[in-house]
Amino acid sequence: MNKEEIIKYCSTLSNTFEDYPFPQDNITVAMKHTKNKKWFALIMEVRGELYLNVKTEPNYSDILRNAYDYIIPAYHMNKEHWNTIIVRDNADETLIKELIKESYELTK
Repeated sequence: MNKEEIIKYCSTLSNTFEDYPFPQDNITVAMKHTKNKKWFALIMEVRGELYLNVKTEPNYSDILRNAYDYIIPAYHMNKEHWNTIIVRDNADETLIKELIKESYELTK
């Protein structure tokens, strides 16, 4: 998946919007709920790679990090509740969508 595909998928979830939360930064995108304004996905570029932060259940976070080399503790966020998916060619698109959906549900 690329950045545009991630944004497009996130936009299919009910009552969401795309936001650029950091002044002077038109690259980092937060996908948010319209009602509570909480973000459920943060899309950014770090050292030339596409990073996607998503919220997960803490026990599941460790399982994901041990199972996939492209899932790491969240970049610049709470590492107990958030993971970073380094979106590479080997990243499972179905898993990415499942984790976005889980994050969406956890942040309602």
